[in-house]
Order: sequence, then structure tokens, then C-alpha cells
Amino acid sequence: MIWNTMMGTSILSIPWGIKQAGFTSGIILILLMGILTLYCCYRVVKSRQMIPLTDTSNWEFPDVCKYYFGSFGQWSSLLFSMVSLVGAMVVYWVLMSNFLFNTGKFIYNFVHDINVTDIVPGTNGSNKVICPSAASGHLPQNRSVTFSSGNRTGFELFEEWWDKSQTVPFYLIAVLLPLLNLKSPSFFAKFNVLGTVSVVYLVFMVTVKAAHLGIHLEFNWFTENEFFVPEFRILFPQLTGVLTLAFFIHNCVITLLQNNRNQENNVRDLSIAYFLVGLTYLYVGVIIFASFPSPPLSKECIEQNFLDNFPSDDIMSFVARIFLLFQMMTVYPLLGYLARVQLLRQFFGNAYPSFFHVLILNLAIVGAGVAMARFYPNIGGIIRYSGATCGLAFVFVYPSLIYMISLHRAGQLTWPALIIHIFIILLGLANLIAQFLL
Repeated sequence: MIWNTMMGTSILSIPWGIKQAGFTSGIILILLMGILTLYCCYRVVKSRQMIPLTDTSNWEFPDVCKYYFGSFGQWSSLLFSMVSLVGAMVVYWVLMSNFLFNTGKFIYNFVHDINVTDIVPGTNGSNKVICPSAASGHLPQNRSVTFSSGNRTGFELFEEWWDKSQTVPFYLIAVLLPLLNLKSPSFFAKFNVLGTVSVVYLVFMVTVKAAHLGIHLEFNWFTENEFFVPEFRILFPQLTGVLTLAFFIHNCVITLLQNNRNQENNVRDLSIAYFLVGLTYLYVGVIIFASFPSPPLSKECIEQNFLDNFPSDDIMSFVARIFLLFQMMTVYPLLGYLARVQLLRQFFGNAYPSFFHVLILNLAIVGAGVAMARFYPNIGGIIRYSGATCGLAFVFVYPSLIYMISLHRAGQLTWPALIIHIFIILLGLANLIAQFLL
């Protein structure tokens, strides 16, 4: 359950993050961030047990924050929790627009027997890999030319009305806005297995692609050349921002572990889940980076969504996009429901005060998603900004502060514990600041 919940859209940006950090430093950072976020998550799980003379069996982590920090802890935890939820929903909207666009394009071309050649640098052969960013400055959004025996007017009309950023993000509103307004989206929770299926298929696809493409690595420790990036790069905080959200489960881990039949195994199960998540991220990120065909393409061509490096007519990528599209369309209403419950219950004491209240909130959330898909469809950027922001509170600051305060009240705070946890807080603050400087 924890593996399935934590394993989200961040997996698509891990190869890009490794490229930004450098291959060697990327692997090291995934390992270190996995260990650090696991420790902070452990501190969250143990936070309720350190409160004396109070029944905390039904408490969530925001309740713990309220106990230690008063109304500031209550409202700030709500704010950062909303950042994580809305940030995830925005990323989902951008990705759903991307997947719906490529899926529709594939189906249209297949039905009308249209041969489409992407006008972007790419490899030849049956396992084609492309570099969309190399031509993004002077090509139309759909970036294709058509060779067809029929009337070309129909295809031009299709490309006008089926545009990745101009039209497709708006089409999703007709499907998802009504679903967001449902009082209880519990029906969609039944499709949770789609997340597992999607990740398993992605791992399978990455393995098959790597087997056909081979390994393309060259170790340049600090210098960059035409096809390869250095092993250590100054842009490494971009990966740490992505990883903060990739390993983020701290705001709901107590709820998830409450369903554990054997509560004494919570720490063991949490550690196993983090190990499996980190292993999956490492495998997908390393394999995609290592097998990316350099030359003829540069490693800089690895996209923020690595599926964009495969053309729309690639069968395996088409299946992956279909899986992910349906998975996200079932998870999106659940995320909206969580955001609604947390925000409206805090302000109005009711998760569904009226249809009007819910509609206004959902319009704001959907509007943010459409705007990002229209003007800033960079999932790596959105993930790292939202991850570093919500992670500052829930991953680095609150668990460390609560632990230090509880030890101080019990007279057990030592200098090593104080220094270590202040250092963790400073790491979280540096992680957030670095996102806006690089």
C-alpha cells in the first residue's frame, strides 16, 4: 500500500533529474535522499508516541503539529499539505494533457492510415528515440509533417483542434470537473491497482527499450562534451527537489499505517516500502539514462517526462500512456476529494458545505492545472518546486522540531541530536532556496 501510494508521477522525471545532477551524483543523491526522507518519515510515525498522558491513537500528523505549535502548526500544516495536493493535481493535469494528446494523435493517424514523421532529431530504426527540445524553439507544437494520399485539409483541421497546449487541456475539463464535484469519489479507489500495473509496465518497457538500445555511457567527471554530461553538475538541487516529492508520504503515513494488522511491524514495513520505491526509481532512472543513444543524440535531450523521448507512433509508449492516462483520471478525483476535505472542513466544519462552495474550489484547482498545461507544461519544474516547498515543512522542519522539543521536555536532548536535526532543517531550507536559484 505504501509503495503504491508513494510511487507517483515523479518516476517519469527521475531520468531527467539524473541528467541535471550528473550520472554518478544522481545515483548518490537518490540513495541519500531515500535514507534521509525515510528517517524523517520514521520521526513522523513515532511523533504521537512521544506525547505523554494523552490518547493520540486517532491523531493525524497535523494534530501533532497543533499540539506542539498551536494554531500556527495547524494552519501551516494545512497550507503545506494543500501545496502538495494541488501541486500533484497540477502535474496530473499537465501529464493527462500530454498523454491524451499523444494517444489521440496515434489513434487518428492509425485510423486514417497517415504516415507521420516527426521533424525533430532522432535515431533511425524500429526503436526510434527523439529529441523534442532540440527543435522546440522554431517548430509548431505538434511538430510533424504528413505524407498522405488523401486530402490534407482534414489532417490540418485535426492538428488545429487537437493541440497539446492550446486545446487538449481544455477538453479534460468536460470529463474531470463533474467527477471532482461528486460528494464521495470512493468508487475510484477501486481502480488503485492501475497504479501498480502502470509502474510494472513502465519497468518492463524500460527494460525492453534498454535491451534494444544498448548502454551508452562515457564518464566525464567535471567536463561536458557534445553528447555526454559531467558526473557531477551544479544543477543537482533540481534532482533533490524532485526526490523530495518522489519520496513524500509524510502527511498521510500515519493514516496508512493505522490499517496495518501488526502495528509493531510499522517501522519494518515502512523501511521495506522505501527500499522498494528507491530501487524502482534507481532502476528506471539509471536504465533510461544509460541506454539513451548518445551519440547520435546528446544526454541533454532527456525530457522532463521521459516518455516524450519516444515518438507518438511508438507502440510500447502508446500503451504506457494509455495505462497512465486512465490511472491518473481515477486518482485525480481522489486527490481533489482530499484537498476539499482538508480545506473546507477547516473553514466550514463540513467537507461539503454546498455545491457552490465545492464548485468554486474545484474551478480554482482545475484552472491552475489548465494554466500550467497551457503556459508552463514542465512537470520536472512543477514537481521540484512543489516538492521542495511542502517537503520543507513535512519532511525536514516539523519532524525534526517535534523530536527536539519532545526530547527537551523529557530532559533527554543531547548536543549530537540537536546538531543533527538542526542540520536536517537547514538542508530542507537550502533545498527550497536552491530551486529558485538554479
